[in-house]
Amino acid sequence: MAAPMTWKRLVFSAYTPAFSWVFTRITDRFFRTHDRRRGSAVLLLAPLLAEADSAPLASSRPPGFTGVEGLHSRFHWMADHVPAFRVPGSHIHILHSPDEFYQAMKARIKTAKKRVVMASLYLGTGPLEQDLVDCMEEALERSQEDHAPDLKVSFLLDYTRGSRGKHNSRTMLLPLLQSFPDQMRVSLYHTPDLRGLLRLLVPERFNETIGVQHIKAYLFDNSLIISGANLSDSYFTNRQDRYVLLEDCEEVADFFADLVGAVGDVSLQLQPDNSVHMMEGMVHPYKGNRADFSASAQKRIMEVVNTARVRQSMLETECPEVPDSDGMVPNDTWIFPLMQMKPLGIYLDEQITKQLLIEAGGDSVIFLTSGYFNLTRTYMQLVLGAAADYRILMASPEVNGFFGAKGVAGAIPEAYVHLARQFYNKVCQLGQQSRVHLHEYHRPDWTFHAKGLWYYVGGRDHPCLTLIGSPNFGYRSVHRDLEAQIAIVTENEELQMQLQQEQEELYQSSTQVSNSTFNQPDRHVKLWVKLVTPLIKNFF
Repeated sequence: MAAPMTWKRLVFSAYTPAFSWVFTRITDRFFRTHDRRRGSAVLLLAPLLAEADSAPLASSRPPGFTGVEGLHSRFHWMADHVPAFRVPGSHIHILHSPDEFYQAMKARIKTAKKRVVMASLYLGTGPLEQDLVDCMEEALERSQEDHAPDLKVSFLLDYTRGSRGKHNSRTMLLPLLQSFPDQMRVSLYHTPDLRGLLRLLVPERFNETIGVQHIKAYLFDNSLIISGANLSDSYFTNRQDRYVLLEDCEEVADFFADLVGAVGDVSLQLQPDNSVHMMEGMVHPYKGNRADFSASAQKRIMEVVNTARVRQSMLETECPEVPDSDGMVPNDTWIFPLMQMKPLGIYLDEQITKQLLIEAGGDSVIFLTSGYFNLTRTYMQLVLGAAADYRILMASPEVNGFFGAKGVAGAIPEAYVHLARQFYNKVCQLGQQSRVHLHEYHRPDWTFHAKGLWYYVGGRDHPCLTLIGSPNFGYRSVHRDLEAQIAIVTENEELQMQLQQEQEELYQSSTQVSNSTFNQPDRHVKLWVKLVTPLIKNFF
Protein backbone atom coordinates (compact mmCIF):
# COMPACT_ATOMS: atom_id res chain seq x y z
CA MET A 1 0.00 0.00 0.00
CA ALA A 2 2.90 2.36 0.68
CA ALA A 3 4.12 2.54 -2.92
CA PRO A 4 0.78 3.60 -4.50
CA MET A 5 0.23 6.22 -1.81
CA THR A 6 3.70 7.63 -2.34
CA TRP A 7 3.11 7.80 -6.11
CA LYS A 8 -0.20 9.57 -5.68
CA ARG A 9 1.22 12.01 -3.16
CA LEU A 10 4.02 12.80 -5.58
CA VAL A 11 1.53 13.56 -8.34
CA PHE A 12 -0.56 15.76 -6.03
CA SER A 13 2.49 17.70 -4.86
CA ALA A 14 3.42 18.50 -8.45
CA TYR A 15 -0.08 19.61 -9.34
CA THR A 16 -0.78 23.19 -10.41
CA PRO A 17 -3.63 24.77 -12.38
CA ALA A 18 -1.25 24.74 -15.36
CA PHE A 19 -1.04 20.94 -14.98
CA SER A 20 -4.84 20.88 -15.05
CA TRP A 21 -4.77 23.04 -18.17
CA VAL A 22 -2.62 20.49 -19.99
CA PHE A 23 -4.89 17.58 -19.03
CA THR A 24 -8.01 19.57 -19.85
CA ARG A 25 -6.70 20.41 -23.31
CA ILE A 26 -5.90 16.72 -23.90
CA THR A 27 -9.27 15.47 -22.68
CA ASP A 28 -11.16 18.23 -24.52
CA ARG A 29 -9.39 17.27 -27.73
CA PHE A 30 -10.21 13.59 -27.12
CA PHE A 31 -13.88 14.18 -26.44
CA ARG A 32 -14.28 16.55 -29.41
CA THR A 33 -12.73 13.93 -31.69
CA HIS A 34 -14.78 11.14 -30.14
CA ASP A 35 -18.03 13.08 -30.46
CA ARG A 36 -17.31 13.94 -34.11
CA ARG A 37 -16.83 10.25 -34.88
CA ARG A 38 -20.03 9.08 -33.24
CA GLY A 39 -22.17 12.15 -33.98
CA SER A 40 -23.58 14.50 -31.38
CA ALA A 41 -27.08 14.12 -30.02
CA VAL A 42 -27.08 17.84 -29.32
CA LEU A 43 -27.71 18.49 -33.02
CA LEU A 44 -31.04 16.69 -32.74
CA LEU A 45 -32.49 19.19 -30.27
CA ALA A 46 -34.88 22.04 -30.98
CA PRO A 47 -33.86 24.99 -33.18
CA LEU A 48 -33.60 27.27 -30.14
CA LEU A 49 -30.87 25.04 -28.76
CA ALA A 50 -29.07 25.08 -32.08
CA GLU A 51 -28.29 28.75 -31.47
CA ALA A 52 -25.45 27.51 -29.28
CA ASP A 53 -22.88 29.14 -31.54
CA SER A 54 -23.24 32.02 -29.04
CA ALA A 55 -23.80 34.54 -31.82
CA PRO A 56 -25.55 37.72 -30.66
CA LEU A 57 -29.32 37.52 -30.77
CA ALA A 58 -31.51 39.52 -33.10
CA SER A 59 -33.54 42.17 -31.28
CA SER A 60 -36.72 43.94 -32.19
CA ARG A 61 -35.69 47.28 -30.72
CA PRO A 62 -37.53 50.04 -32.55
CA PRO A 63 -35.66 53.07 -33.91
CA GLY A 64 -35.96 56.39 -32.18
CA PHE A 65 -36.37 55.05 -28.66
CA THR A 66 -37.06 57.83 -26.17
CA GLY A 67 -37.99 57.71 -22.51
CA VAL A 68 -39.15 55.17 -20.03
CA GLU A 69 -42.33 54.54 -22.03
CA GLY A 70 -40.32 52.52 -24.53
CA LEU A 71 -38.61 50.21 -22.07
CA HIS A 72 -40.89 47.30 -22.90
CA SER A 73 -40.29 47.58 -26.63
CA ARG A 74 -36.57 48.26 -26.18
CA PHE A 75 -35.80 45.14 -24.16
CA HIS A 76 -38.67 42.75 -24.76
CA TRP A 77 -36.73 40.99 -27.54
CA MET A 78 -35.34 38.87 -24.71
CA ALA A 79 -38.77 37.22 -24.44
CA ASP A 80 -38.13 35.55 -27.79
CA HIS A 81 -35.39 33.49 -26.15
CA VAL A 82 -36.16 33.16 -22.42
CA PRO A 83 -39.31 33.38 -20.30
CA ALA A 84 -40.60 36.88 -19.53
CA PHE A 85 -42.39 37.30 -16.20
CA ARG A 86 -44.37 40.45 -15.58
CA VAL A 87 -44.51 41.39 -11.89
CA PRO A 88 -45.24 44.43 -9.72
CA GLY A 89 -42.07 46.41 -9.10
CA SER A 90 -43.29 47.02 -5.56
CA HIS A 91 -42.73 43.30 -4.86
CA ILE A 92 -39.00 43.56 -5.55
CA HIS A 93 -36.61 44.66 -2.82
CA ILE A 94 -32.86 45.20 -3.02
CA LEU A 95 -30.99 43.87 0.03
CA HIS A 96 -27.79 45.68 0.87
CA SER A 97 -25.76 43.73 3.42
CA PRO A 98 -24.70 40.16 4.19
CA ASP A 99 -26.61 40.24 7.48
CA GLU A 100 -29.79 41.45 5.77
CA PHE A 101 -29.42 38.57 3.30
CA TYR A 102 -28.90 36.06 6.12
CA GLN A 103 -31.78 37.31 8.26
CA ALA A 104 -34.14 37.38 5.27
CA MET A 105 -33.42 33.71 4.57
CA LYS A 106 -33.85 32.64 8.19
CA ALA A 107 -37.14 34.50 8.57
CA ARG A 108 -38.61 32.96 5.43
CA ILE A 109 -37.42 29.44 6.22
CA LYS A 110 -39.22 29.66 9.57
CA THR A 111 -42.52 30.60 7.91
CA ALA A 112 -42.31 28.36 4.82
CA LYS A 113 -45.33 26.09 4.38
CA LYS A 114 -44.83 24.46 0.99
CA ARG A 115 -41.22 24.53 -0.21
CA VAL A 116 -37.70 25.66 0.50
CA VAL A 117 -35.28 25.40 -2.43
CA MET A 118 -31.60 26.29 -1.93
CA ALA A 119 -29.18 26.34 -4.87
CA SER A 120 -25.59 27.29 -4.05
CA LEU A 121 -22.00 26.32 -4.70
CA TYR A 122 -21.77 24.91 -1.17
CA LEU A 123 -23.05 25.12 2.39
CA GLY A 124 -20.42 26.08 4.96
CA THR A 125 -19.80 24.27 8.24
CA GLY A 126 -19.73 27.07 10.85
CA PRO A 127 -22.21 28.13 13.55
CA LEU A 128 -24.14 30.49 11.27
CA GLU A 129 -24.64 27.77 8.69
CA GLN A 130 -25.69 25.35 11.43
CA ASP A 131 -28.24 27.90 12.63
CA LEU A 132 -29.66 27.99 9.10
CA VAL A 133 -29.92 24.18 9.07
CA ASP A 134 -31.58 24.28 12.50
CA CYS A 135 -34.21 26.66 11.14
CA MET A 136 -34.99 24.12 8.43
CA GLU A 137 -35.20 21.33 10.98
CA GLU A 138 -37.70 23.34 13.05
CA ALA A 139 -39.79 24.09 9.97
CA LEU A 140 -39.82 20.42 8.97
CA GLU A 141 -40.75 19.36 12.48
CA ARG A 142 -43.65 21.83 12.54
CA SER A 143 -44.84 20.54 9.19
CA GLN A 144 -44.98 17.01 10.58
CA GLU A 145 -47.54 18.09 13.15
CA ASP A 146 -49.97 17.85 10.24
CA HIS A 147 -51.02 14.37 9.24
CA ALA A 148 -49.93 15.07 5.66
CA PRO A 149 -46.87 17.35 5.83
CA ASP A 150 -46.55 19.48 2.72
CA LEU A 151 -43.18 21.18 3.27
CA LYS A 152 -40.41 19.97 0.97
CA VAL A 153 -36.77 21.08 1.29
CA SER A 154 -34.42 20.73 -1.67
CA PHE A 155 -30.71 21.55 -1.91
CA LEU A 156 -28.64 21.78 -5.09
CA LEU A 157 -24.90 22.05 -4.42
CA ASP A 158 -21.71 21.31 -6.28
CA TYR A 159 -20.36 17.80 -5.75
CA THR A 160 -16.64 18.68 -5.56
CA ARG A 161 -16.99 21.79 -3.38
CA GLY A 162 -19.70 20.23 -1.23
CA SER A 163 -17.54 17.14 -0.60
CA ARG A 164 -14.34 18.98 0.33
CA GLY A 165 -12.86 17.86 3.67
CA LYS A 166 -14.22 15.44 6.26
CA HIS A 167 -16.76 17.92 7.63
CA ASN A 168 -18.51 19.43 4.62
CA SER A 169 -21.83 20.39 3.06
CA ARG A 170 -22.88 16.75 2.88
CA THR A 171 -22.27 16.02 6.55
CA MET A 172 -24.10 19.25 7.48
CA LEU A 173 -27.24 18.05 5.71
CA LEU A 174 -27.14 14.33 6.54
CA PRO A 175 -29.09 14.69 9.82
CA LEU A 176 -31.98 16.33 7.96
CA LEU A 177 -31.86 13.70 5.25
CA GLN A 178 -31.92 10.94 7.86
CA SER A 179 -34.73 12.47 9.92
CA PHE A 180 -36.96 13.61 7.04
CA PRO A 181 -36.24 11.26 4.12
CA ASP A 182 -39.62 11.91 2.47
CA GLN A 183 -39.36 15.69 2.68
CA MET A 184 -35.66 16.30 2.05
CA ARG A 185 -33.62 16.14 -1.15
CA VAL A 186 -29.92 16.92 -1.63
CA SER A 187 -28.58 16.95 -5.20
CA LEU A 188 -24.87 17.26 -5.94
CA TYR A 189 -24.04 18.39 -9.48
CA HIS A 190 -20.86 16.90 -10.95
CA THR A 191 -19.40 18.47 -14.09
CA PRO A 192 -19.04 16.07 -17.02
CA ASP A 193 -15.62 17.60 -17.74
CA LEU A 194 -14.03 16.07 -14.64
CA ARG A 195 -13.66 12.41 -15.64
CA GLY A 196 -11.18 9.67 -16.42
CA LEU A 197 -7.50 10.36 -15.82
CA LEU A 198 -8.19 14.00 -14.98
CA ARG A 199 -10.53 13.03 -12.14
CA LEU A 200 -8.01 10.50 -10.84
CA LEU A 201 -5.04 12.86 -10.76
CA VAL A 202 -6.44 16.26 -9.83
CA PRO A 203 -6.61 16.59 -6.04
CA GLU A 204 -9.36 18.00 -3.87
CA ARG A 205 -9.87 21.76 -4.08
CA PHE A 206 -8.04 21.96 -7.43
CA ASN A 207 -10.70 19.74 -9.00
CA GLU A 208 -13.14 22.61 -8.51
CA THR A 209 -11.30 24.57 -11.21
CA ILE A 210 -12.64 22.22 -13.91
CA GLY A 211 -16.26 23.29 -13.46
CA VAL A 212 -18.89 23.67 -10.73
CA GLN A 213 -22.55 24.29 -10.01
CA HIS A 214 -22.46 28.06 -9.39
CA ILE A 215 -26.16 29.06 -9.36
CA LYS A 216 -27.28 30.97 -6.24
CA ALA A 217 -31.08 30.96 -5.87
CA TYR A 218 -32.92 30.74 -2.55
CA LEU A 219 -36.65 30.08 -2.66
CA PHE A 220 -39.25 30.10 0.12
CA ASP A 221 -42.81 29.26 -0.95
CA ASN A 222 -43.53 31.98 -3.55
CA SER A 223 -40.67 34.32 -2.64
CA LEU A 224 -37.18 34.17 -4.07
CA ILE A 225 -33.73 35.63 -3.44
CA ILE A 226 -31.36 35.78 -6.40
CA SER A 227 -27.76 36.51 -5.49
CA GLY A 228 -24.11 35.77 -6.11
CA ALA A 229 -23.62 34.84 -2.45
CA ASN A 230 -22.99 31.32 -1.20
CA LEU A 231 -24.30 29.75 2.01
CA SER A 232 -21.21 30.38 4.11
CA ASP A 233 -20.38 32.50 7.15
CA SER A 234 -18.35 35.18 5.35
CA TYR A 235 -21.27 35.75 2.96
CA PHE A 236 -23.43 36.37 6.04
CA THR A 237 -21.01 38.77 7.73
CA ASN A 238 -18.26 40.63 5.81
CA ARG A 239 -18.23 39.52 2.16
CA GLN A 240 -20.08 42.06 0.06
CA ASP A 241 -22.33 40.71 -2.67
CA ARG A 242 -25.63 41.64 -4.31
CA TYR A 243 -29.06 40.31 -3.35
CA VAL A 244 -32.56 40.88 -4.71
CA LEU A 245 -35.72 39.64 -3.02
CA LEU A 246 -38.77 38.92 -5.16
CA GLU A 247 -41.65 38.76 -2.71
CA ASP A 248 -44.81 36.85 -3.60
CA CYS A 249 -43.87 36.31 -7.27
CA GLU A 250 -45.33 32.83 -7.72
CA GLU A 251 -44.63 32.32 -11.42
CA VAL A 252 -40.96 33.33 -11.09
CA ALA A 253 -40.60 31.13 -8.00
CA ASP A 254 -42.19 28.20 -9.84
CA PHE A 255 -39.76 28.63 -12.71
CA PHE A 256 -36.68 28.63 -10.50
CA ALA A 257 -38.00 25.68 -8.48
CA ASP A 258 -38.42 23.78 -11.76
CA LEU A 259 -35.00 24.90 -13.03
CA VAL A 260 -33.21 23.83 -9.86
CA GLY A 261 -35.20 20.59 -9.89
CA ALA A 262 -34.15 19.87 -13.47
CA VAL A 263 -30.45 20.38 -12.65
CA GLY A 264 -31.02 18.26 -9.55
CA ASP A 265 -32.46 15.46 -11.69
CA VAL A 266 -29.19 15.17 -13.64
CA SER A 267 -27.10 15.37 -10.47
CA LEU A 268 -25.93 12.80 -7.95
CA GLN A 269 -28.45 12.21 -5.15
CA LEU A 270 -27.14 12.19 -1.58
CA GLN A 271 -28.34 9.23 0.48
CA PRO A 272 -28.81 9.02 4.29
CA ASP A 273 -25.64 6.89 4.55
CA ASN A 274 -23.63 9.62 2.73
CA SER A 275 -23.40 7.60 -0.48
CA VAL A 276 -24.52 9.08 -3.80
CA HIS A 277 -26.22 7.67 -6.87
CA MET A 278 -27.97 8.87 -10.00
CA MET A 279 -31.73 8.76 -10.42
CA GLU A 280 -32.96 5.77 -12.42
CA GLY A 281 -32.58 6.25 -16.15
CA MET A 282 -30.18 9.19 -15.90
CA VAL A 283 -26.75 9.20 -17.57
CA HIS A 284 -23.88 9.32 -15.08
CA PRO A 285 -21.88 12.58 -15.37
CA TYR A 286 -18.38 11.03 -15.27
CA LYS A 287 -18.93 7.29 -15.73
CA GLY A 288 -21.34 7.59 -18.63
CA ASN A 289 -20.72 8.92 -22.12
CA ARG A 290 -20.04 12.63 -21.95
CA ALA A 291 -22.03 13.60 -25.04
CA ASP A 292 -25.01 11.52 -23.88
CA PHE A 293 -24.94 13.14 -20.45
CA SER A 294 -24.77 16.67 -21.84
CA ALA A 295 -27.52 16.03 -24.38
CA SER A 296 -29.89 14.50 -21.84
CA ALA A 297 -29.17 17.23 -19.27
CA GLN A 298 -29.67 19.94 -21.90
CA LYS A 299 -32.97 18.43 -22.96
CA ARG A 300 -34.24 18.19 -19.38
CA ILE A 301 -33.27 21.77 -18.50
CA MET A 302 -34.43 23.33 -21.76
CA GLU A 303 -37.82 21.64 -21.37
CA VAL A 304 -38.28 23.82 -18.30
CA VAL A 305 -37.07 26.97 -20.07
CA ASN A 306 -39.07 26.47 -23.25
CA THR A 307 -42.27 25.45 -21.48
CA ALA A 308 -42.15 28.58 -19.33
CA ARG A 309 -41.25 30.78 -22.32
CA VAL A 310 -44.21 29.57 -24.38
CA ARG A 311 -46.60 29.82 -21.43
CA GLN A 312 -45.55 33.36 -20.56
CA SER A 313 -45.74 34.43 -24.19
CA MET A 314 -49.31 33.15 -24.42
CA LEU A 315 -50.27 34.91 -21.19
CA GLU A 316 -48.77 38.17 -22.44
CA THR A 317 -50.71 37.86 -25.71
CA GLU A 318 -53.99 37.14 -23.93
CA CYS A 319 -53.60 39.65 -21.11
CA PRO A 320 -51.02 42.31 -22.04
CA GLU A 321 -52.00 44.56 -19.14
CA VAL A 322 -52.43 42.13 -16.26
CA PRO A 323 -53.17 43.84 -12.92
CA ASP A 324 -51.88 42.47 -9.68
CA SER A 325 -54.10 40.13 -7.71
CA ASP A 326 -55.54 43.06 -5.73
CA GLY A 327 -56.43 44.83 -8.98
CA MET A 328 -54.55 47.97 -8.00
CA VAL A 329 -50.78 47.42 -8.20
CA PRO A 330 -49.48 47.61 -11.80
CA ASN A 331 -47.23 44.91 -13.22
CA ASP A 332 -44.62 47.43 -14.34
CA THR A 333 -41.53 45.22 -14.20
CA TRP A 334 -40.25 42.31 -16.27
CA ILE A 335 -38.06 39.46 -15.04
CA PHE A 336 -36.01 37.54 -17.63
CA PRO A 337 -34.13 34.48 -16.25
CA LEU A 338 -30.78 33.98 -18.02
CA MET A 339 -28.99 30.62 -17.83
CA GLN A 340 -25.45 29.75 -18.92
CA MET A 341 -24.42 26.09 -18.84
CA LYS A 342 -21.92 25.63 -21.64
CA PRO A 343 -20.82 22.12 -20.60
CA LEU A 344 -24.47 21.21 -21.31
CA GLY A 345 -24.77 23.26 -24.50
CA ILE A 346 -26.87 26.10 -23.01
CA TYR A 347 -25.70 29.64 -23.93
CA LEU A 348 -28.66 31.91 -23.19
CA ASP A 349 -26.99 34.26 -20.69
CA GLU A 350 -23.95 34.76 -22.91
CA GLN A 351 -26.04 35.52 -25.97
CA ILE A 352 -28.35 37.99 -24.25
CA THR A 353 -25.54 39.73 -22.34
CA LYS A 354 -23.63 40.19 -25.61
CA GLN A 355 -26.71 41.64 -27.31
CA LEU A 356 -27.27 44.07 -24.43
CA LEU A 357 -23.68 45.28 -24.70
CA ILE A 358 -23.92 45.58 -28.50
CA GLU A 359 -27.11 47.64 -28.27
CA ALA A 360 -25.79 50.01 -25.60
CA GLY A 361 -25.59 53.28 -27.54
CA GLY A 362 -23.99 56.61 -26.89
CA ASP A 363 -26.95 57.64 -24.70
CA SER A 364 -26.22 54.78 -22.28
CA VAL A 365 -24.06 54.38 -19.20
CA ILE A 366 -23.29 50.88 -17.91
CA PHE A 367 -22.00 50.28 -14.41
CA LEU A 368 -20.49 46.78 -14.47
CA THR A 369 -19.03 44.97 -11.48
CA SER A 370 -17.22 41.68 -10.90
CA GLY A 371 -15.51 40.36 -7.80
CA TYR A 372 -13.12 38.56 -10.16
CA PHE A 373 -12.42 40.90 -13.07
CA ASN A 374 -11.39 38.62 -15.91
CA LEU A 375 -13.55 39.51 -18.92
CA THR A 376 -13.80 37.07 -21.79
CA ARG A 377 -12.21 38.24 -25.01
CA THR A 378 -15.65 38.84 -26.54
CA TYR A 379 -16.93 40.92 -23.63
CA MET A 380 -13.68 42.89 -23.61
CA GLN A 381 -13.97 43.66 -27.33
CA LEU A 382 -17.57 44.77 -26.90
CA VAL A 383 -16.69 47.12 -24.03
CA LEU A 384 -13.69 48.59 -25.83
CA GLY A 385 -15.57 49.00 -29.10
CA ALA A 386 -18.85 50.32 -27.71
CA ALA A 387 -20.35 53.79 -27.79
CA ALA A 388 -21.72 53.59 -24.25
CA ASP A 389 -19.83 54.85 -21.21
CA TYR A 390 -18.60 52.16 -18.81
CA ARG A 391 -17.84 52.36 -15.10
CA ILE A 392 -16.26 49.03 -14.12
CA LEU A 393 -15.93 48.09 -10.44
CA MET A 394 -13.51 45.35 -9.37
CA ALA A 395 -11.88 44.13 -6.18
CA SER A 396 -8.70 45.76 -4.95
CA PRO A 397 -6.08 43.15 -3.96
CA GLU A 398 -6.84 43.38 -0.25
CA VAL A 399 -10.57 42.64 -0.70
CA ASN A 400 -9.99 39.80 -3.19
CA GLY A 401 -11.32 36.54 -1.77
CA PHE A 402 -7.91 34.89 -2.29
CA PHE A 403 -5.95 37.61 -0.47
CA GLY A 404 -3.66 36.03 2.12
CA ALA A 405 -4.36 32.47 0.94
CA LYS A 406 -1.62 29.87 1.29
CA GLY A 407 0.32 28.35 -1.59
CA VAL A 408 -0.41 29.04 -5.24
CA ALA A 409 -3.84 30.51 -4.42
CA GLY A 410 -2.14 33.38 -2.59
CA ALA A 411 -0.82 34.66 -5.93
CA ILE A 412 -4.28 34.90 -7.50
CA PRO A 413 -4.84 38.54 -6.41
CA GLU A 414 -1.59 39.40 -8.22
CA ALA A 415 -2.90 37.67 -11.32
CA TYR A 416 -6.04 39.83 -11.19
CA VAL A 417 -3.87 42.95 -10.85
CA HIS A 418 -1.98 41.82 -13.94
CA LEU A 419 -5.22 41.26 -15.89
CA ALA A 420 -6.59 44.63 -14.79
CA ARG A 421 -3.42 46.40 -15.87
CA GLN A 422 -3.54 44.70 -19.28
CA PHE A 423 -7.14 45.86 -19.72
CA TYR A 424 -6.34 49.39 -18.54
CA ASN A 425 -3.42 49.57 -20.97
CA LYS A 426 -5.74 48.61 -23.82
CA VAL A 427 -8.17 51.35 -22.79
CA CYS A 428 -5.33 53.87 -22.88
CA GLN A 429 -3.91 52.59 -26.16
CA LEU A 430 -7.33 53.07 -27.79
CA GLY A 431 -7.77 56.51 -26.25
CA GLN A 432 -10.91 55.41 -24.40
CA GLN A 433 -10.05 56.80 -20.94
CA SER A 434 -12.91 59.32 -21.05
CA ARG A 435 -15.45 56.58 -21.81
CA VAL A 436 -14.20 53.51 -19.89
CA HIS A 437 -13.32 53.98 -16.23
CA LEU A 438 -11.99 51.34 -13.84
CA HIS A 439 -12.69 51.49 -10.10
CA GLU A 440 -11.30 49.43 -7.21
CA TYR A 441 -13.43 48.50 -4.20
CA HIS A 442 -11.82 49.09 -0.78
CA ARG A 443 -13.21 48.18 2.62
CA PRO A 444 -11.13 47.23 5.68
CA ASP A 445 -11.68 43.66 6.91
CA TRP A 446 -14.16 42.90 4.11
CA THR A 447 -13.97 40.99 0.84
CA PHE A 448 -15.77 41.82 -2.41
CA HIS A 449 -17.90 39.35 -4.39
CA ALA A 450 -20.50 41.52 -6.14
CA LYS A 451 -21.24 41.02 -9.81
CA GLY A 452 -23.72 42.24 -12.40
CA LEU A 453 -24.54 45.52 -14.10
CA TRP A 454 -26.82 48.56 -13.96
CA TYR A 455 -27.98 50.03 -17.28
CA TYR A 456 -28.78 53.76 -17.56
CA VAL A 457 -30.35 55.01 -20.81
CA GLY A 458 -31.17 58.39 -22.31
CA GLY A 459 -29.23 60.40 -19.77
CA ARG A 460 -31.66 59.43 -17.02
CA ASP A 461 -30.72 59.53 -13.36
CA HIS A 462 -31.89 56.00 -12.51
CA PRO A 463 -31.11 52.60 -14.06
CA CYS A 464 -33.96 50.88 -15.86
CA LEU A 465 -32.27 47.47 -16.15
CA THR A 466 -30.01 45.37 -13.98
CA LEU A 467 -28.39 41.97 -14.29
CA ILE A 468 -28.00 40.18 -10.96
CA GLY A 469 -27.00 36.63 -10.11
CA SER A 470 -24.00 34.33 -10.21
CA PRO A 471 -22.05 35.10 -13.46
CA ASN A 472 -18.76 37.04 -13.27
CA PHE A 473 -18.43 37.90 -17.02
CA GLY A 474 -15.27 35.75 -17.08
CA TYR A 475 -14.17 32.61 -18.88
CA ARG A 476 -15.31 30.29 -16.10
CA SER A 477 -18.79 31.77 -16.01
CA VAL A 478 -19.18 31.48 -19.77
CA HIS A 479 -17.46 28.15 -20.44
CA ARG A 480 -17.06 25.99 -17.31
CA ASP A 481 -19.71 26.52 -14.65
CA LEU A 482 -23.49 26.40 -14.34
CA GLU A 483 -24.72 29.97 -13.92
CA ALA A 484 -28.02 31.83 -13.62
CA GLN A 485 -28.99 35.45 -13.21
CA ILE A 486 -32.03 37.58 -13.91
CA ALA A 487 -32.45 40.66 -16.03
CA ILE A 488 -34.82 43.07 -14.29
CA VAL A 489 -36.35 45.68 -16.59
CA THR A 490 -38.51 48.15 -14.68
CA GLU A 491 -40.61 51.25 -15.18
CA ASN A 492 -41.22 51.41 -11.42
CA GLU A 493 -39.57 54.60 -10.16
CA GLU A 494 -39.19 53.35 -6.59
CA LEU A 495 -37.41 50.20 -7.77
CA GLN A 496 -35.22 52.27 -10.10
CA MET A 497 -34.24 54.38 -7.10
CA GLN A 498 -33.44 51.24 -5.11
CA LEU A 499 -31.15 50.06 -7.90
CA GLN A 500 -29.46 53.44 -8.08
CA GLN A 501 -28.91 53.44 -4.32
CA GLU A 502 -27.38 49.95 -4.50
CA GLN A 503 -25.04 50.98 -7.31
CA GLU A 504 -23.98 54.21 -5.62
CA GLU A 505 -23.30 52.54 -2.26
CA LEU A 506 -20.93 50.05 -3.87
CA TYR A 507 -19.11 52.65 -5.94
CA GLN A 508 -18.79 55.04 -2.98
CA SER A 509 -16.39 52.52 -1.43
CA SER A 510 -14.13 52.65 -4.49
CA THR A 511 -11.34 54.72 -5.99
CA GLN A 512 -10.78 55.32 -9.69
CA VAL A 513 -7.87 53.47 -11.30
CA SER A 514 -5.10 55.42 -13.00
CA ASN A 515 -1.52 54.76 -14.12
CA SER A 516 -0.30 55.58 -10.63
CA THR A 517 -2.48 52.80 -9.20
CA PHE A 518 -0.31 50.13 -10.78
CA ASN A 519 2.89 51.80 -9.63
CA GLN A 520 1.99 51.33 -5.97
CA PRO A 521 4.13 48.78 -4.08
CA ASP A 522 1.12 46.54 -3.33
CA ARG A 523 0.40 46.30 -7.08
CA HIS A 524 3.77 44.72 -7.88
CA VAL A 525 3.29 41.49 -9.83
CA LYS A 526 6.02 38.86 -9.72
CA LEU A 527 7.47 37.75 -13.03
CA TRP A 528 6.39 34.14 -12.58
CA VAL A 529 2.80 35.27 -11.99
CA LYS A 530 2.85 37.24 -15.26
CA LEU A 531 4.18 34.19 -17.09
CA VAL A 532 1.68 31.75 -15.57
CA THR A 533 -1.44 33.95 -15.74
CA PRO A 534 -2.14 33.32 -19.48
CA LEU A 535 -2.14 29.57 -18.74
CA ILE A 536 -4.37 29.62 -15.68
CA LYS A 537 -6.67 32.62 -16.16
CA ASN A 538 -9.43 30.40 -17.54
CA PHE A 539 -9.57 28.46 -14.25
CA PHE A 540 -10.39 31.26 -11.78
